[in-house]
Amino acid sequence: MRWLLFLSRLAFICGVFFLLSISLLIRNWVQDEAISSTIIIIGYFIGLIIVPVVNICYLAVLIIKRKLSVYVPAWLVTANVFFLLILILYIFYFNDPYYHQK
Repeated sequence: MRWLLFLSRLAFICGVFFLLSISLLIRNWVQDEAISSTIIIIGYFIGLIIVPVVNICYLAVLIIKRKLSVYVPAWLVTANVFFLLILILYIFYFNDPYYHQK
């Protein structure tokens, strides 16, 4: 199950970049276009794929009745679930067409 630990670490990095890309929406604090586009690509496009896949893998491991903390540290699981919740909030709340109406 080393692949799950690898995917969990990758999802954590993508989740951090997702938070950074949301902060770029609020205020453009990066002056370099290349760094800004890298943060956005890793955060939005790779993060939108990896974070839900990792959480589905967590659910599959729990359904199989294996202990998840044996393979992945608890703080990493908690952080990835937190990133999934933020991602869902972003998709359903901030991209809601009624959110931007006055």
